[in-house]
Amino acid sequence: MKYVINREGIKELLDITKIREKLVKACNGLDINMIVLESHIESIYQNEITTKKIQESLINSAVSMTSIEESDWSFVAGRLLMMETEREVFHNRGFSYSNFLTTITKLVELNIYDKRLLEYTHEEILDLGKSIVPDRDMDYDYAGSNMLVNRYLIKYQGKIFELPQETLMTISMLLALNEKSRVSVAKNFYEMLSLRKISLATPILANLRIPNGNLSSCFITAIDDNIESIFYNIESVAKISKNGGGVGVNISRIRAKGSNVNGYLNASGGIVPWIKILNDTAVAVNQQGRRAGAVTVALDTWHLDIEHFLELQTENGDQRGKAYDIYPQVVVSDLFMSRVEANESWTLFDPYEIRKIYSLEFCELYGEKFENFYLELEKNPNIKIKKVIDAKTLFKSIMKCQIETGMPYIFFKDTANRANHNSHRGMIGNGNLCMESFSNFSPSKNFKNSTIDNIGNTSLEMGEVHTCNLVSLNLAELQHGELETVVSYAVRILDNTIDLTSTPLKESNKHNQLYRTIGVGTMGLADYLAREQMIYEESIEEIDNLFEIIALYSLKASSLLAKERGSYLAYKGSNWERGICFGHNKKWYEDNSKYSLLWEEAFKLLENYGIRNGELTAIAPNTSTSLLMGATASVNPTFSRFFIEKNQKGAVPRVVKYIKNSSWFYPEFKNVDPQTYVSIMGRIGKWTTQGVSMELIFDLNKDIKVKDIYDTLLTGWKEGCKSIYYIRTIQKNTNIINEKEECESCSG
Repeated sequence: MKYVINREGIKELLDITKIREKLVKACNGLDINMIVLESHIESIYQNEITTKKIQESLINSAVSMTSIEESDWSFVAGRLLMMETEREVFHNRGFSYSNFLTTITKLVELNIYDKRLLEYTHEEILDLGKSIVPDRDMDYDYAGSNMLVNRYLIKYQGKIFELPQETLMTISMLLALNEKSRVSVAKNFYEMLSLRKISLATPILANLRIPNGNLSSCFITAIDDNIESIFYNIESVAKISKNGGGVGVNISRIRAKGSNVNGYLNASGGIVPWIKILNDTAVAVNQQGRRAGAVTVALDTWHLDIEHFLELQTENGDQRGKAYDIYPQVVVSDLFMSRVEANESWTLFDPYEIRKIYSLEFCELYGEKFENFYLELEKNPNIKIKKVIDAKTLFKSIMKCQIETGMPYIFFKDTANRANHNSHRGMIGNGNLCMESFSNFSPSKNFKNSTIDNIGNTSLEMGEVHTCNLVSLNLAELQHGELETVVSYAVRILDNTIDLTSTPLKESNKHNQLYRTIGVGTMGLADYLAREQMIYEESIEEIDNLFEIIALYSLKASSLLAKERGSYLAYKGSNWERGICFGHNKKWYEDNSKYSLLWEEAFKLLENYGIRNGELTAIAPNTSTSLLMGATASVNPTFSRFFIEKNQKGAVPRVVKYIKNSSWFYPEFKNVDPQTYVSIMGRIGKWTTQGVSMELIFDLNKDIKVKDIYDTLLTGWKEGCKSIYYIRTIQKNTNIINEKEECESCSG
């Protein structure tokens, strides 16, 4: 007789039959030998072992047997984990999937779920509960189920209290809350999410169903050159970080080191002291205790402190001038890149001195206006605080930092602003934390303090904080025939999200209402190409066509929403209203696009109804949520067809989706020619209203020269890329990638 200890601590007979039933379910339809796992039960048995330990051991065995030849073991492990989670939830709360109404009422009562869920009637909730498909829990491999269970399922008093399909249905219900036919729309949203055709960004997936959760992924703010603005923005960064958002901060308005302060010469300490405060704020105000806050700090390359800025994270130099927990970003103009290429000089300036002489903010200029003004500044003898350097030397310093630390990110300001559909209302100063989301933003100004009856008040003129909500289309699961439908649901989901959330800042809420910025992205491009048996490096035209049609469907979906709900508030005067979409007018599409008839239809909708969203698309890195989707991340080649990811909680096998039939159509990222990759990103970027989170990998085991990296970065600029995210290097004689932990907020 063999005994086990159950969850209540009671000794009972070991029921091999029940365990075997679970194994049969876990192995159903997979290409594996179940007998191997069955025999493992006898080998792990020990007197008074717990049922939980048996289950964990079976999962670990399946994980250990996962290989490139027998990849299905990863699904066995994932299914076993899902079954164990369902059992655990049943014990924690007393019921499982068949009691959806009870789930919602009890979890709202415990203040775990958002009470808005009870705006649905009991009859509607019962109806929606019937649409839940528990067997879809079995679609996850171990990497996906492990992440879903341990990171996203809600816990109560440390115990998991919801099931995966309940998560997706309650999110769908809230997303459809304000729809006229909310039950049918919620069902459609649930189908998109549960079949993993659409992936939600982390803030939506984690926070939409908990009370007062922030749903926006990306924020960008700007600091003015005064104490009030500096500390107001530090507080803003803290609020965003507290609510789990990633923050971009533009500091190009702050006066340089050695500038004047209140008439005192050489009194300013420059930008570095303020960056250090931002750095410490990010560490102190962590993201709900999960991790340090994530802040990218952006500086224009003409700023006099740019050389100090590039030393923020290097190992050498004065440690008092370091800030290791922020993410530096350099803002680059076409003029600077032209001078780098021509090996010409470059002049650095103090923004305060320029402001005093010309009464304008230099960092708010771009394109031809910037170039003309820059040339005037260089000739002006009244400019005293400046420094002339070699442009290429500065660019080499940027490259050196990138090889050492992976950063700074690069933001091609003129390219981004040329593509800005809302240039009539402002300009884009830099990118967000993951370099794929950006639109107009500006600092709050004119801070004034007053006192009335012993009550102090601070008033200000509100600026705009760029705010964006993200989802991604999972190309690994999509067929051409359903692309338009799925894109339309993605646009609707994001537009609804704007009305559901209240962001941490009033300037952010203002931006949301003015522009209704959304970012429909993609993941699983490498899977899509492998499934179609196309080679990544040879498929640039097919990729171009794919992202053109996604752009077209996004525009069409947003126009149809405008017909239903009205255009975004800042629509008048925009490029959209002027009939310019993705940089081209209707005539261009008639002459140049293979989808000219579809574009004609889209332009007609735009002319008649306008557009609901000021920005439509942004391609996030989706490093984490791509695991949930069983897809390769973003639009990149796969890191590896198969590898074991090790962390503090154990080993997780990572296997590409179509490894059995299309393994050789998955080139590994390190083997893809960087120049070709950058050209592909340029093609994708021209069909993206915001940006592409483009990272570069250089394998230093190969004959990589500095000039190769230089040429790749220059190609990125020439091919019209708007930004460059991480530079990752594989160190010599290893397969280790040099990288820094990144933000999860954008990982839709």
